[in-house]
Amino acid sequence: MTLLEQLAELLQRDPSDRRARARWHLLDWFACAVGARDSALAGALARLAAKGDAAAESLSVIGPMRSPEEALRVNGALGNVLEMDDVHRTSILHPGPVVVPAALAAAIEGHASLDGFLDAIVRGFDAVIRVGRALDAEHYRFFHTTSTAGAFGAASAAGSLFGLDTPALAQALALAGTRTGGLWQVRHGGMGKSWHNALAAESGLVAARWARAGVTGPLAVLEGPQGLFAATCSAPRPERLIEDAPWWIDDVSFKPWPACRHAHAVIDAALQVRAAMAQRSPMQIRTVEIASYGDALTFCDRAEPQNEAEAKFSLQHCAAVVLALGLPEALHFRQPFLRDRRLAALRAATTTRRDGNFDAAYPEHYGARVEVELHSGERLVATVSDALGDPVNPLDSDALAAKAATLITDVGIDDRSAEALIDYILAAPGELPAGDWYREALSWTQ
Repeated sequence: MTLLEQLAELLQRDPSDRRARARWHLLDWFACAVGARDSALAGALARLAAKGDAAAESLSVIGPMRSPEEALRVNGALGNVLEMDDVHRTSILHPGPVVVPAALAAAIEGHASLDGFLDAIVRGFDAVIRVGRALDAEHYRFFHTTSTAGAFGAASAAGSLFGLDTPALAQALALAGTRTGGLWQVRHGGMGKSWHNALAAESGLVAARWARAGVTGPLAVLEGPQGLFAATCSAPRPERLIEDAPWWIDDVSFKPWPACRHAHAVIDAALQVRAAMAQRSPMQIRTVEIASYGDALTFCDRAEPQNEAEAKFSLQHCAAVVLALGLPEALHFRQPFLRDRRLAALRAATTTRRDGNFDAAYPEHYGARVEVELHSGERLVATVSDALGDPVNPLDSDALAAKAATLITDVGIDDRSAEALIDYILAAPGELPAGDWYREALSWTQ
């Protein structure tokens, strides 16, 4: 059997005992996507799309679109714009922004129940994480793993909702795998990350549709001589794809801060340093030193961010925001704060270095150390081994609900509606048609 045939067999397990967990990830995606309504990308997509009717299959989080496919692309694009989407640390990818929109589109198309939709999310997360864990560091140097592995997760979720048996699901995964990709050059400008997510979600959905109709793909698309491993990895780990493990959704992290996940341990450590400073002013800081693992510096060593996207990928800006202002908020990454003299001075006083101990622990642990020297000569140091929101350092349910409420109310939705929406997402009856659930959830955001 090929790897994808074995994976398809694993994905047929009963995921119903993970539905409660899946609801939290559904809430997290929904809040992130709705919270991005005022973004430049949302504005561009709204201008691009011709408006359609308000049928559930053509509804996106920014309104009716002219087709279900366009609604899917919008939903897939907006889930990661705020950089608050969920993340799986060892596969180094974000399952929710790709899997949930694909599952939602398939659930509405197939007239599935909310429970069926939640089951599909669990299966989709499992597929994307298993594929991501099988890829290696060489792959991650060049490829956006959320996009690469994301199409497999989307195909798994859609296949679950279309009732594909094991052979048909393997074909859906194979078809999705032939179209996967996404180059990391996107981190050097533009909105390409969101484009990657939208197309990964769509590719998986279409692959499942085609497999349902009997279209076949290359089942050895992972391990074959011209397959994904050969093309993009130097040391793939195929055994991880089919290892005996619980549902991987339990191992996914929730992000508390609106920045790249590689910057979160720095934020957490800087918060500890700020607390130790007590009543002392940030103006008393002479230097800031950040130490972390290699990928944190590769992706986020940016001393002079020029825009919001770059600021969210800047260790220096993240640390400066925390040391000067406290808990980081979305507005702290926008232009007025990029031009703030206090923050600019702190960024200029910051150095970064790669630390072998953090490298050795990564990617099982995302760690960082922040050391501040005051003009008095006093040094304040904080070390974080695991970023807040990881399974070993989790956010509790109150914090997750508060995060969702903040994202939803940031776009002008009142507190009462946000609270009602969160309660609805977490408690809506499982037998409710997914399309009815979605239309009702969106009505709370109007």
